[in-house]
Amino acid sequence: MARVTTKTRQTYADGRPFDELHYLQAKLLLKPHGLVSPQRFREFGKIVQRTAKDLGIGVVPDPAVEFRPRIREIVFGDTPDFRLYKNGYILRRRTQYVDGFPAGDPEIVFKFRNPSLQRAAAIDVRPDIAGRYSVKFKIQTLPRNDRIGGYRVLYSHNCQFGSSQLDEKNRTAMTTLARVFPALARLKTAKDEHIRFVNEGIVEELLFPLGRLDFGKGYVGKSDVSLWRTRGDHKPIVGEYAFQVKFDSRAAVPAKTEKLVKDFFVALQRDAEGWISLGTTKTGLVYRMKGHAIDSHE
Repeated sequence: MARVTTKTRQTYADGRPFDELHYLQAKLLLKPHGLVSPQRFREFGKIVQRTAKDLGIGVVPDPAVEFRPRIREIVFGDTPDFRLYKNGYILRRRTQYVDGFPAGDPEIVFKFRNPSLQRAAAIDVRPDIAGRYSVKFKIQTLPRNDRIGGYRVLYSHNCQFGSSQLDEKNRTAMTTLARVFPALARLKTAKDEHIRFVNEGIVEELLFPLGRLDFGKGYVGKSDVSLWRTRGDHKPIVGEYAFQVKFDSRAAVPAKTEKLVKDFFVALQRDAEGWISLGTTKTGLVYRMKGHAIDSHE
C-alpha cells in the first residue's frame, strides 16, 4: 500500500520513501544440455571474456572458476493455483551446500517483479519480522522473447533474510505469510490455506563464478554461469549467464557507462547465439515443469 505525500515524493504506509534502484542485473538463459561438464562452463566463460575485451571492458578472473562449482538447493513456494506467481510475486528458499552438506543459514527471498517501474516500486516488500533483512531493488535486463540482439526490462523488488530470522512455527500457512509479508494479504482467500513446493520440485543449482567485469568509472560487476536441474534425477532445466552492477544513484551513472553495459549485453547474445534459450525465465520454467499453462507477466 502506498500514498502520495507530494507531487514528486511517494511513500509506503509507514511514511518511508519508496525504495530506489541500486542494481542492474542482466541475464541470458542458456540451453542446459550444453552445460554438461565444468569444461563447458569454462568455455562459455571464455566467450564472455572475448566479448568484453573486444569492447574494452576489463576482465578480472575469479580463481574459483578452476575448481568445483558452488551448489545450492532452491525451492519455490506457492498456493496450489499459483496465486503468488500469477500476481507477480516469487517466494523461494535457497540453501548453500558445501561438500554435500547444508551450510549456513538457508535464505528466504520474497520478490515482486513487473515491467512497470512504478508498480514495482509501490510494492512494500519489507517483511514484518523482528530479525534482520535486506531489500534490493533491481533493473533486470533480459533478451527479447523472440529474437537475439535486443533486450527487455523487468523491475525486481525483493527482500532477503536468513530463515533463522523468522520466528514462525507454521511457515506454510497463508495466514502466516500474509502477516510476515503484508503485500500478500490481499491474496489470502481462506483461513486454512497453505502453500506447497511448486510442482513438488527441488532445484539443484550449480554455480561457476566467472570473475568481475570492469565497465569503468568504478562500475564493476560480478558475473557467473549456472545450471538448474531437478534434484534426484538431475534432469537439466535451464542454464543462465548473469552479471550484476551496483550503483549509488541511477541518475549518477554516466551515459557512456550505461551504453557500454547495454552494448556488452547485446554483443554477447550474438557471440553466444548457439548457447542461448529465448522466451521465458528460470522461474517460469520451474512453474511449467509439469505442463501447467500459466499466463506470463514476465
